[in-house]
Amino acid sequence: MDTVFSLPHRWAARDKGAAPASAGYGASAALFNGLRAFGVAMGVAAFAVVFLASSLTLAKEKTILALGDSLIAGYGLAAQDGFTARLEAGLRAQGVTARVINAGVSGDTSAGGLGRLDWLMSENPDLVIVELGANDGLRGLDPAATRRNMDAILSRAKQGGTRVLLAGMLAPPNLGREYTDAFNQIFPQLAEQHKVPLYPFFLDGVAARPDLNLADGIHPNEKGIKVIVERILPYVMRALGE
Repeated sequence: MDTVFSLPHRWAARDKGAAPASAGYGASAALFNGLRAFGVAMGVAAFAVVFLASSLTLAKEKTILALGDSLIAGYGLAAQDGFTARLEAGLRAQGVTARVINAGVSGDTSAGGLGRLDWLMSENPDLVIVELGANDGLRGLDPAATRRNMDAILSRAKQGGTRVLLAGMLAPPNLGREYTDAFNQIFPQLAEQHKVPLYPFFLDGVAARPDLNLADGIHPNEKGIKVIVERILPYVMRALGE
């Protein structure tokens, strides 16, 4: 009686030039094995496609738009030492692949940032870091106007579900108690109103530290940027959902 165990003998006989005992049976076996091999190949290919798609999803690069003034632009620093480059490196060290867009303009006020936000949002960022207001304070601009501008910036940045991290600023201490109080309330109040996370003071740990600032005493040097990135990085990670 022919059994499956006799198949190797049939193949051996065929290899020696002998005719198989049943040509029909041999053809069926060949067809079955061919279909099985094809099915295995298709299964492997499908698995590879799914695995590749999953890997690409997991490794998807995040886009972060850093909207700000000279503190974001990297005034007085080499490009690789500025905030955006250092933040990219810090995120990468935490296993997060991100492209941080430097949307900082030296001397920019909250009004200037609002005026250019629409075309910047065409980058479709995953997160917008808003760092503005320092120049408003340095120029003694009306805190009410700064608040309106920042309110509009946050409203626009949040459209479409984009995440936002607001970086707070403090008024210079030489403008009087009334001005200082009005200005300093802008950021925590807007963060609460818009339900966005707040990094209370962008220059935390760096302001008024000669060793961490350039000769002008206002702009962070390379070491100062390092301190800023180290302190704000956990806030950025949480804002990204990491």
